[in-house]
Amino acid sequence: MHNKYDILQGNEQDPQRVAQFLSQELEIFLSPFLHALNQLLDKRLVDTCFLLIVAMVRFRNMKQGLILSELGSYIRGYNKEVITAPAGTKRIRNFLGSLKWNAPCIDTYLLNEAEKSMRNLLAQGKRVICIHDSSVIEKPESNTADGICPVISSKSKRLTKIKRGKIFNEPRSRPVMVTGMHWHAVLLAGMQGIPQVAMMKWSTTKGDYAENQRQEVKEMFRHLAYKWNTLVVHVFDRGFASGAWLAFAQELHVKFVIRWIKSHFFFDQDGKKKKLWQIGQNKKYFAHKLIKDVKTGEKIACDIWWAPVSHAHYAGQLFVVKIRAKSHIMRLITNERVITAEQAWEIFFTYTRRWQIETSFRYGKSELAMESPCLRIWENTLKLLGIVTLVYSFLLHLLQDTYSQIKEYLLRLKCHRTGKRCQNTLAPLYRLRWALSRLWDEHQPVLRSSSPPYLQTLRFAAALRY
Repeated sequence: MHNKYDILQGNEQDPQRVAQFLSQELEIFLSPFLHALNQLLDKRLVDTCFLLIVAMVRFRNMKQGLILSELGSYIRGYNKEVITAPAGTKRIRNFLGSLKWNAPCIDTYLLNEAEKSMRNLLAQGKRVICIHDSSVIEKPESNTADGICPVISSKSKRLTKIKRGKIFNEPRSRPVMVTGMHWHAVLLAGMQGIPQVAMMKWSTTKGDYAENQRQEVKEMFRHLAYKWNTLVVHVFDRGFASGAWLAFAQELHVKFVIRWIKSHFFFDQDGKKKKLWQIGQNKKYFAHKLIKDVKTGEKIACDIWWAPVSHAHYAGQLFVVKIRAKSHIMRLITNERVITAEQAWEIFFTYTRRWQIETSFRYGKSELAMESPCLRIWENTLKLLGIVTLVYSFLLHLLQDTYSQIKEYLLRLKCHRTGKRCQNTLAPLYRLRWALSRLWDEHQPVLRSSSPPYLQTLRFAAALRY
């Protein structure tokens, strides 16, 4: 049986062959989506879609990364000849403006790929986690584009944060509001390894496309609950800590872990109504362990305590898991049974995987320039952001162990770092995109994207299976 990387062994491992190999991997990764587009669009528009994804990888600019006139300079002609930037921009506009396809086509593809990952994790006997969260895309200088609505600016909160001995700003009584749009995302992950994008949607509260944000999140939750039932554990942050959300989760019959607000009322084992922080107060912690901080990577001492509780809006049995680390206390509410230390630690480590979605939001805004689109039509904006999600999914796909050799070679070739911290990073997603961008700029591969897939790519994929 041939090794998957026989073409990259020994002296044959040159940059041009690596660039060509990665372009073929991108085509194989996107082949289900491109095949679906081929049933709806002209072949030339499908080819533009593939070239647009390659252009997004190549063009790195936080402020202008998704400006169509900039991406157009990376698009070639229909007969593979070099064309001007205005012609490339027109090709992209024709693709995004086509009425024969819409953003849900991308949602279907992502959900199908997440389904495959979920089945693989279950086949290996691993715990599957579905991480939910919301963010915003801030566009403070936009005014005329469709879908723009007021959002709370997390950027202003971060920039005006008090820094002891350097900066002091008077605390604001109200948060700063800017124009932007709402962003809801769901990631699928195991207890270790690389997450998978399951759903990403953008919405607004103003204009003809206004939607109720809580209802939108409920629809996403309901869709996944009906699809996967109790095969996954749904993880939420404090923004979902409410009796109404507990009642909705009970209606869907799912397993969940929610970080709760300490001032909310619950009933303890004796049926007494107390605030959550009062339950377990002055109780001795049941177990202790040294854990690794997901943010800093340092080892910290952690104590854990648990007990059964109940809530007025939830008919079943709930459990509270109380964790103390660095004098910081966190309380988790779950409907999974917790009677042993092992089960309690599993609930805690399940919640810590929620940090993956925070890094996803950050990567989308800082590295993939999701705050830079300047399109007037709302549907075209959704399509463009969906294409960016495909780029992010492919980069996550390259972080798998299957590509460890090619990843190490690529980082050493185009994004070398001597620092120990960079060398020991398990998932160098930023460096991987930088290296791939530089590689495709200097050694442009022969892109053969067309649907159905190019014959040589099909033969290459068949060789991998056998």
